[in-house]
Amino acid sequence: MKKIVSIVLALVLAFGACAISASAYDLVPLKFDKNGEFKIMHICDCQDGYPAVDTMLKFIDAALKEYQPDIVVLGGDNTTGPKETKAQAIEELCKVFVDNETYFTLVFGNHDREQGYENDELLPMYQLYGKGYCLAYDEVPALHGTATHNLPVMSSDGTKVKFNLWMFDSGSHYIDENGKDLGIYDCVREDQIKWYQEESKALEALAGGKVPSLAFQHIVVGEVYEALFHESLVDLGVLTPKANGKIYSFFPRTENIQEGFLFEFPCPSEKNHGQFDAMVERGDVLAMFFGHDHINSYTTELDGIKIINTPGATFDAYGNDIVRGVRMITVKENDPTKFETEVVTVSQFALDNNDFAEDAGIDTFTAGLMLFLGDILLALNGLTKGFSSIISMIF
Repeated sequence: MKKIVSIVLALVLAFGACAISASAYDLVPLKFDKNGEFKIMHICDCQDGYPAVDTMLKFIDAALKEYQPDIVVLGGDNTTGPKETKAQAIEELCKVFVDNETYFTLVFGNHDREQGYENDELLPMYQLYGKGYCLAYDEVPALHGTATHNLPVMSSDGTKVKFNLWMFDSGSHYIDENGKDLGIYDCVREDQIKWYQEESKALEALAGGKVPSLAFQHIVVGEVYEALFHESLVDLGVLTPKANGKIYSFFPRTENIQEGFLFEFPCPSEKNHGQFDAMVERGDVLAMFFGHDHINSYTTELDGIKIINTPGATFDAYGNDIVRGVRMITVKENDPTKFETEVVTVSQFALDNNDFAEDAGIDTFTAGLMLFLGDILLALNGLTKGFSSIISMIF
């Protein structure tokens, strides 16, 4: 029955207008559990072909069994590999969720479409191999990108919309109105932002008030630099990142890193069509979650919206064992305006689960060493919080 409902929902939403009717929401399989919780697992940058590195697949499988999320959000760069085995890579990844009877949705990243398929060809593969557990759909195919959509979360008794999840395709490379590739990362475009604004208002009207929401996409918004870096008085080339038409200090505002690590400069688009400002204005998005920057796991905040990066789960592309893992997000029905989140690292999971470590071939001594180094770095980060403004003025 669970799979049948999700298939019916996908069909209803696929043929629906931008503003979904109350009857369509009645088919949504997502709701708070009997304990008043809704759990999301955010898995970013699996970024592997077929066959994928076995350690990653075993980790995702074990984490699903341990945390039993209500839904998984694949955060982009979900599969790579050559065109000849792209479908097999997608099937292999989907099988983990199907075997665990776990709903999942997705956004696409900048690498998903680089193996000879466009994203609108890839989405049906996820829907096929997801066997009814895939809830991703392309709500308005005319929009930029593929699979920009939203998924409401119902109250535990199923009577009303209590929460919402936004999914945005942040694109790959920026193609201008003349079809020219500008050689920079893409971003969420004006038509997608307008869709969000209209859908948000329709959702508010249906629910009788603003619906607290989380937003997911692959490429981070440029406003992350406003939150994490001071403007620089000098240009030191590659040492001073550029974003939003400004030059920023290479030393971060460590006092604004609420949790986690900033191991690399964030990589937003050089273009900005006002997505973040639109969300601030609407006032329903509590946090935006991103992947793309594999070794970042920070949480920061700007204008009332948390900006959160989930590290890569990949064992094929670049990463490090201090942060490599997935992110868990827990929302409480009694106050959905608040949520809890933590990164579940492979290293910590291996130390806590000896059977997994042995099965996945993870050396627990190395895992413990990585966690120890992480603790040292966090301590050093704490020591710099009082001096970051001064250091930033110098550099």
